[in-house]
Amino acid sequence: MSGGHDERDEWYDEGLEGAAEERTFAALPPAHGRGFAVTWWGQAWLKALEDTALDNAQLKAGRRLARSGAVGAVSVRPGRITAVVSDRDRTGHRSDVLLQRLTDDEWDRFLDMAVERAGHIAALLDREMPPHLVEDAAAAGVELLPGIGDLEPECSCDAWDHCAHTAALSYQLARLLDQDPFVLLLLRGRGERALLDDLQVRSVARAAQTGQDEPERSADSGGREREREPEGARGVPAGEAYATGGILPPLPPLPVLPESAGTPPSLDTETAPAPGVDASAVEFLAAAATAEAHRALAEALAPGHAPIGPAAALTVAEDAVRLAVDAVRLAADAGADADVRVLARLAEGTGRDREGLRLAVLAWELGGAAGLAVLEEVWTPQGETAARARAALESAWEEGERPALRADRNRWTLAGGGAQLRLGRDGRWWPYRKVRGRWVPAGDASQDPATGLAGAGEG
Repeated sequence: MSGGHDERDEWYDEGLEGAAEERTFAALPPAHGRGFAVTWWGQAWLKALEDTALDNAQLKAGRRLARSGAVGAVSVRPGRITAVVSDRDRTGHRSDVLLQRLTDDEWDRFLDMAVERAGHIAALLDREMPPHLVEDAAAAGVELLPGIGDLEPECSCDAWDHCAHTAALSYQLARLLDQDPFVLLLLRGRGERALLDDLQVRSVARAAQTGQDEPERSADSGGREREREPEGARGVPAGEAYATGGILPPLPPLPVLPESAGTPPSLDTETAPAPGVDASAVEFLAAAATAEAHRALAEALAPGHAPIGPAAALTVAEDAVRLAVDAVRLAADAGADADVRVLARLAEGTGRDREGLRLAVLAWELGGAAGLAVLEEVWTPQGETAARARAALESAWEEGERPALRADRNRWTLAGGGAQLRLGRDGRWWPYRKVRGRWVPAGDASQDPATGLAGAGEG
């Protein structure tokens, strides 16, 4: 078949837009000295290919390409597999093999059959496809494996039948089918997760229906009443019951965001706290944790929010920095009404005095973690960073208007004045003002040194 788009494309690809799943497999290593299919279902796939192709020479050429590792990454989606296959001269060809997807009605029959026979599910989860699964599906009117003429080729080399490229792709797919029969089910239209979710829903519904029958009761030889299974009731083999435990139910709906964080329970009780336990500090931490949880939930439920991945591992030093920053954030959240003892504990825990904690809170409120780093970190600009800083200072003021600044590493202090510029590692300039002998954050950061110095009330 030519590589152009025709009516048959529409027949195979109808509804593929927005398909639930696509899997991409990295290029497999060369298959020297081994067959392409070991499992019986992989061999059935190759039989469908070899019975369909009209030119055995193209099949042999395809086997040579597949064995040499000429098939690139393989993309599998409902109704189609795709890969770039390279000739010996390294010319790449986009190659596709199409297989008709099962209809919704066929999927319903297959899933109903699978729910009735939990052993089929256990086999699939073990990456097996026993013959009786395919036979039971066929009895339900569902053909899982392809037959003669079912594998339709498309290739950019414009061959009208299976060429060496589509044959190589088909041989490579047989190796993937050996590893995971769910690849065939995806090609037929359903991905593994969607399939297992649907099976779980049907299993629950079936259990609810069969569970409505009340067990009959009878008397044993001693006259004691005992339950008797309903006529025709059958047990479930342990292997089948265990296999269905791996099918996870659908996720519950997202929780509704409360209007506020709420108030943790009070610890002001008649029982005195244990020695060394500061009840007011515990209450403060509980309230802060509640507020942070509410803030995190609001962010997670916001439209367009990306999924939260696993947290990155922290070194001991990074963890200490994070805890110090969290203490400042907690103090900032506490505000002016915080218990004096709580603020003293936070200051002590971060190695600051009360005034140092107040300055850290001010820096946090002005610039978050970046503002806090500028308050406490002294570093020396080097290389390109130093050149950029000098250029910014030279161009910030007109000739004759430039103030006299005394440089000390990343800090430039106005000569004879109470203002200072601090360069952050992000290239922004932070204004500081001297108050009662201590440098105090005076405003937001700026990309322009003149604007920053003006923020300190100078320049």
